[in-house]
Amino acid sequence: MIIKKNDNVIISSGKDKGKKGKVVKSIPTKGSVIVEGANLLKKRQRAKKAGQKGQTVSIAMPIKASAVMLFCGHCAKGVRAGFNKIADKKVRVCKKCNKEI
Repeated sequence: MIIKKNDNVIISSGKDKGKKGKVVKSIPTKGSVIVEGANLLKKRQRAKKAGQKGQTVSIAMPIKASAVMLFCGHCAKGVRAGFNKIADKKVRVCKKCNKEI
């Protein structure tokens, strides 16, 4: 999977289309990623103690990896990634500007 943890991505389809965020978790077995601040689910939590109040908590849910694109800082757009070998190391590069992501 090309998208990894801590990558900056832009969402290309769905209800959060156009939002930018950071990948919190990558799930390669399911082909999905969790993006910070996108695809939020509101979960209600009960009060755990007698004096506490219940509350609503927002949780980021997984998005299909095909619905997000890597964000290139040089192009300032969502781009496709390619691979190049630089000094015997495989590196991801932007397909538009050929710079390292």
